[in-house]
Amino acid sequence: MTDVVATTPGLYPLPDWAKDDLSDLKGHQKHDLIDGDEDAAVADAYGDVRAEFVADQRDAGLDRIVEGQGRWDDMLAHPLTVHDSVETGGIVRYYDNNNFYRDPRVVGDLTASGDVADELSAAADLLGDGDALQAVLPGPYTLADLASDEHYGDEAEFLDAVGEFLAGEVAAFPAHETLFLLEPSYVTNAPGDDLNELASETIDRVAGATDADVVVQTYWEAFEEKAYAHLMDADVDAVGFDFVAADRDVNLECINELGTADDIALGLVDGQNTLVEDPETVAERVDWVHDQIPAQTFETTYVTPNTETFYLPVNKHRAKLSVLAEAAEIAAGDADAPETEVEA
Repeated sequence: MTDVVATTPGLYPLPDWAKDDLSDLKGHQKHDLIDGDEDAAVADAYGDVRAEFVADQRDAGLDRIVEGQGRWDDMLAHPLTVHDSVETGGIVRYYDNNNFYRDPRVVGDLTASGDVADELSAAADLLGDGDALQAVLPGPYTLADLASDEHYGDEAEFLDAVGEFLAGEVAAFPAHETLFLLEPSYVTNAPGDDLNELASETIDRVAGATDADVVVQTYWEAFEEKAYAHLMDADVDAVGFDFVAADRDVNLECINELGTADDIALGLVDGQNTLVEDPETVAERVDWVHDQIPAQTFETTYVTPNTETFYLPVNKHRAKLSVLAEAAEIAAGDADAPETEVEA
């Protein structure tokens, strides 16, 4: 029997009112984006956004509550673009889509900043009894892949430093139930033979900085077998697979041939498509994936969108939060139901 948990990888779309207010407060040029030194009026506006994000998740009935990352102008690059040892360079395409971020050029030693910890503490203050906080960070391999190193001078040394930086960030987090490390680069630009072992080790180091359950969430593409095999050496509680956009057969082949963690995260709701799925259909997808992995029973199955949802209109995003919660409830009921003998 598996515990089915409805959650998200964060990075939510800003409400229209917030876009208008923040445009007036911040401006909308590159130099007006968040750099970690925003004034009180901007901070208050993001506080209101955070409160709305938390309320939306509680209303939907999600099992884990994320902060929502409303301040993350640069998507997964955010923890570096607000760092004192980083200068922001030119605009870079965010993977293979029409979003862009400022190139974080690391020019000095990376030490823990506490920026994300402050966001999480503010979110924790908004939770009620029974709510469970989920932290979200870019994984170390992805964050290093999105950045430019102008200080360390060696790819392995830079990845190691990014891992140490993120571990320091996690150590400052308030109490949280789950940590999602988002690692799209792990599948879209897999580590080569020279970095495979280190990439796994840096994820392990970040995971070791928390007592929470750690999920390494990938999306857009399927795993390369060698990279996946090395990832299995990391001490994480779950690996997340994209079952919407990625080649599901390739991911299932990795799982069935090499095994996976005790828990699993399933990207089953499309984070980039405005079509709102039917909860029953999503629950059936949970059962289908379980059926395709006959050698393993999972302690926890996380049901998530396959990507961040900031691509969506707010109303579609909210609708998909409710779909996730309802689908997880249906799937959990199916898992609890006794097996019945089917007549021939």
